[in-house]
Amino acid sequence: MKLRIWLASLLLAASAAAVLAQRKPIPTVNSGRTLTVLTEPNAIVWLDEIRRGATDTTGKLVLLKISAGKHSVRVRASSFKEVTMPIQPAQRGEIRVRLVRTSDEAELTFQQAETARETAKDDQSRQRSADLYRQALRLRSAFPAAHVGLARALMDLNDANGALVEIEAARRDKPVYPEASAAEGRIYREMAQTNEAIGSFNRAIRESHGFQPEAHVGLGRIYEEQGQYELAAREYQIAINQLSDTEPIIYQLLGAACEKSGKNKEAVIAYENYLRLAPNGSLAPAVRSILEQLRGQPQN
Repeated sequence: MKLRIWLASLLLAASAAAVLAQRKPIPTVNSGRTLTVLTEPNAIVWLDEIRRGATDTTGKLVLLKISAGKHSVRVRASSFKEVTMPIQPAQRGEIRVRLVRTSDEAELTFQQAETARETAKDDQSRQRSADLYRQALRLRSAFPAAHVGLARALMDLNDANGALVEIEAARRDKPVYPEASAAEGRIYREMAQTNEAIGSFNRAIRESHGFQPEAHVGLGRIYEEQGQYELAAREYQIAINQLSDTEPIIYQLLGAACEKSGKNKEAVIAYENYLRLAPNGSLAPAVRSILEQLRGQPQN
C-alpha cells in the first residue's frame, strides 16, 4: 500500500513537471500601454489583484507595460476606504482614484494589521499583526483579505496548520481567490508537502487566468529544490514578465537557477538586472562577487 502511494506521488510530480516543460513559448514582456495612477500619497496599488507598488509623496504611481484588454486597479491608503476601479481596453494616461476617509473600524484595524505585518522584524511584532487581524475579523466576520493576511502572519510565526485554517476560512467567503491559493502553496512548500504545493500554485494560476507571479515564483522554488533548474528558470522568467521588471529579487533567483544549470551567460544577464534594479540591495555585494567569478568563466 505504501509503495503504491509513493509511486503515485512520484507520478504526480513528474506529470506536473512534464506539463510545464511542454508550455511554449515563455510569455514575453508586453510593451503595452502606460497608466499613471493619481490618488493619495503612499497609497498601495494593485493591478488585477497583483500588488504593483505605492504612490509617491505626490500621490502618483506609473504602471508600465499594461497589456490590452480590461483590467482592474485597487487602491488602499491608510485611513481611507479601499476603492476598486475598472480599466477599459482603450484607456491610457492618467487614472484618478478618489479615496474617501473611513470610520469603519474593521477596515482601519485591517490596515493597521497589514502595516504591522509588513514592517514586523521579530516574533513579538508578528504576533501583534496576527492579533490585529483577529480583531478585524471579530469586527467583520466575512473578511477574506483579513483571513489571508492572518494566514501570512501565522506562516511567519511558523504556525503552518493555523495558516491553513485561515486559508480555508477565506475561501468560504470567496471561493475563487488566487491570492489565497498562492499563499496556500507557500504554506505547503514550507511544510515540505511538495505535491500539495504544486497543486495550490497551479490552482492560483488557473483562478487568475494565468497572471499570478507569486505562484510562478513558488513553482520556481520547488523545481529549483528538486534540481530541475531549467523549469525553475522558466517560472522565474514568467514572474518577471508579469511584474513588468519591478521585483529585483526574482532576477537573483533567476540568476541562481541559470548558474546551477550551467547557463553562465543567462546568469550574468539576470544578476546584472538585479543590480540595475537594486544597486544597494541587501544581496548586491554577494551578486557582484558572483558576477566577477562568472565573467571569468567561459560563457555558454
